[in-house]
Amino acid sequence: VQLQASGGGLVQPGGSLRLSCAAAGRTFSSYAMGWFRQAPGKEREFVSSITRWDRGTTDYADSVKGRFTISRDNAKNTVYLQMNSLKPEDTAVYYCAAGRLMATATWMVDYWGQGTQVTVSS
Repeated sequence: VQLQASGGGLVQPGGSLRLSCAAAGRTFSSYAMGWFRQAPGKEREFVSSITRWDRGTTDYADSVKGRFTISRDNAKNTVYLQMNSLKPEDTAVYYCAAGRLMATATWMVDYWGQGTQVTVSS
């Protein structure tokens, strides 16, 4: 599956952004989807994931719980990450991920999209 992420940008602290990841292929709904991020000089880390089909089970890193929301629209082959109350420490390149498993670690991911830059700064 091919993944195309978009929606990144520059936002002030406390602001919001919505990332989108469009998938090519007719089997999108059969993949668990997720978001990871990588800040300069740091390893890529888990942000959020959602189960395949429409089961709706989600998971979040502690650092984003209560601020970020992941969702998917299987009719549009798209997964979203709504990010509210953004902080400077959220600055990173955000990557879309897909796989058979609901990934919470990079080794669990089967497919990666290209990254989209999110910068939180005043």
